[in-house]
Order: sequence, then C-alpha cells, then structure tokens
Amino acid sequence: MIRQRSAMLRLTLAVAGGIILLSLGAMALQYRSTQKALAAQDRATLAADVAAFAAFYDQRRIIALREAIAFRAATTPPDQALFLLQGKAGEPLAGNIETWPGDLPALVGGLSMDGARSFQHAAQPYLGVARMLPGGFPLLVARGQGQSQAVLDALARNILWVGLALCLVALLAGLGVARVVIGRIDHLNALADRVAAGDLGARLPGPRSDDEFGRLERHVHQMLDRIQNLNRATHRLSDAIAHELRTPLNRILQKLDRAPVDSEDRTALRDEVRAEMRGAIRIFDSLLDISGAEAASGQAPGLVPVDLSQLVEEVGELYEPLAEDGGLTYRIEVAPDLWVLGDRNLIAQCLSNLLDNAIKFCGPGDAITTTLAQEGERHLMEVRDTGPGLPDDIDGLAFERFTRGERDRAVAGHGLGLALVQAIATRHGARLTRPKVQKGFAISIAWPKMARPPDLIDDP
Repeated sequence: MIRQRSAMLRLTLAVAGGIILLSLGAMALQYRSTQKALAAQDRATLAADVAAFAAFYDQRRIIALREAIAFRAATTPPDQALFLLQGKAGEPLAGNIETWPGDLPALVGGLSMDGARSFQHAAQPYLGVARMLPGGFPLLVARGQGQSQAVLDALARNILWVGLALCLVALLAGLGVARVVIGRIDHLNALADRVAAGDLGARLPGPRSDDEFGRLERHVHQMLDRIQNLNRATHRLSDAIAHELRTPLNRILQKLDRAPVDSEDRTALRDEVRAEMRGAIRIFDSLLDISGAEAASGQAPGLVPVDLSQLVEEVGELYEPLAEDGGLTYRIEVAPDLWVLGDRNLIAQCLSNLLDNAIKFCGPGDAITTTLAQEGERHLMEVRDTGPGLPDDIDGLAFERFTRGERDRAVAGHGLGLALVQAIATRHGARLTRPKVQKGFAISIAWPKMARPPDLIDDP
C-alpha cells in the first residue's frame, strides 16, 4: 500500500513538476523579453534626446541649447535622467551634474561614444549616450535604470510567488489525486482479495461511474460473472459425466460378471463390451471437442478462408441418402460463393451434428431443409425440420451438456450434439439462434462473412 501510494504520488508530482518547469520557463522568457524591451525603449529615448539636442544646436547654436538643457535638468530629477553640456575646455555649461562620469570614456577628437553605455553615478545605474557637437562641445544624456530595474524586480517577485503557488497547488493536487485514485484501486484490490479467498460471488457495491475506473469495474464484474458461470458449468459437467458414465460402466461390469469362463458366447460378450467402451470414449471425445472449441473462442490462429457454400453442399450430399432411407424429404438451398474465416472440419462437424439430430428424431414423411444465404454482414445458415421438436421439459436447456428429455431416452445419444454446435459457433464468432417454427425444430447460425480471397478470384 505504501509503495502504491508513493508511486502514485511520485507520478502525479512528476507530471505537475514538468508542468511547473514549463510554466517557469515561459515566465523566464517573458522576464527576458521585458528586460530587452525596456532596454531598447531607453536606448531609443536616449538616441532621440541626443538627436533633438544636436538638431537644436545646429539651428540655434550654443546659447539656445544651454537654455534647453537647463530646462530639462531643472524639470527632471537626477535619479531619472542626467544631462551635461561641457565647453571646449571641459567646463560645465548646462546640466544637472558638474563633471563627466568617471565610468564613461571622455570624448576627444570630435568623436561620439559608440552607442549607449551603462555606468554608475552616485551609486545609481545609468544608461548614457554622448556626442561631440560641432565646435568641440561634449554632450551627455543618460537615463536612470532604477525604474526599469524596479519593474523587473517586481516581475521577478511575481514569478517567484507564482512558482511557489504552483508548487503548493501541485503538491495538494498530487495528494488529492493520489488519494482518489488509490481509493478506487483499493476497492478493486479488496474485491480481488475476496475472490482470491474463494468468494466468487463478491462484487463492488453501488452504481458504476462512467469514467475509466467505472469501465474497469464493469469489466471485472463481467469477468467474475463469466468465471462464476464457468465454475458452475464445471460442477454441472462433473456431475453429468459421473451420471452418464455410471450406466455404461455398470453395464460393462455386469456383462463381465456374467461372463462364463469357457464358452462360445465369449466373442459376443467381448463385442458388447467393446461397443460399450467405444460409447464411453465417444462421450469423452465429444467433451474434448466442446472444451477445445470453447477454449479457442475469439482466437484467429488456426482459422483459414473457407468456402461455406461448397462445404454446406458437400455435407448435404452426404446426408441426403440417409434422409431418403428414413423416408424423409431433404431439400438444400445454398447461395454460391459465400466465404468465412474458420476451421473447415469444425464447421462440417457443426452442420453434421444438426443433420444427425434432424434425421434421428424425424419420422417418415417429415422434411428437412438446409439453407445458406447472405444477410447483411453475415452468412445465415439454417437447418429446419418438421419433426417432433424439443420436449417441453428441456426447451430452455437445449444447449447444455448431457441434456436429454424423458421422451427421447430410448433414442441413442448422449445429449452433447447441440452443446458442440454452440461451442463451434462461439469459436467462430457466429451468432446462434432458435427461430420459432409452427412445427419441428430449427437452428440458425449467422457466420461473419469475409470477401473471397484474392488468389482465388478468376482472372477476367
């Protein structure tokens, strides 16, 4: 439980941590962009101021420039902007500082300072632009970086607080999600523990939600229902096997008890015992066939394209003489070129069982009809007869193993034919139904259709 909780919490926090890192990265990019934008704005403002002062000097000379700089210096605090106009000998002519900042190179030889420079003045950071005006008058204009830095510091603090808030939210969300998810998993684990202890009837209480856990719970319940049904079927099968085999084995034992030591009847007795043993073996063979078909249900390996039309016609031709010998009318109607993905032998055995039952239980004058036609996305195979139909006492148990009505106890058989038909249909994903008929019995099997394989299509 601790490992599960810590693993779920680590996973949730890892996802939240990734989101936080991406968010912080985006905010860091925003900080960098803001920093560059403020610096570019200051440089543009400085360049415009210097260009304006230079133009003013070109138009109205030094006296007017001194008055303009003095006005700007008087109306602008030194921590926001610096202005300095020097004479040819370096004496201050106008501005709000007296000397050229030591961090900046002096302007000599009529050259301007290359671009904006950062420097310190009175413990304040500045960004300045200087130009040598015609006649040898150095001009400096600088803007204080305090306001821009305050904006950037506020942005950094906001990023820090947002990051801390995201971490707190991620932690709380991780704990909440882990608690909810682990709670749902704990319910499933508790159910699994009860089933492992032998309680196959255990189920989760309450209605199922429509989320992933709800679907998982429904699937688990369906699986448990299937296991419970199979377990019941196994118990019924064991009881049925014991009941059905007791009779032939008892007959064999009685025959052996009555066997003379030396007699010409030995050969006849041996043949009878062999017949009884073969009957018992056929029961086991049928049960193995049913189990094998059910175990392979839903699995594609072993299935190949089968021409269902041809197979139905071939099996029908084999049973037509048997039906005529019993005084029955046999009719077959098959649509051509209908293909399925299946096991040819199993499909043939399925149809053979249906025709065996029809011939076995029908009397002279009855009719048997086999049809195969395409119906939507499936091929519908149907076997009908006008015989006595199912006895009322087994009408709802027709496909159970060893199910036989009291009326038919005198007829040879073990009650496994229809169970095998159902198992083969399930193996192929076919739908087996019992259409209602006025008289007799009918079985309909809807096989999933497939296109004719390309290598079997005739060239035009």
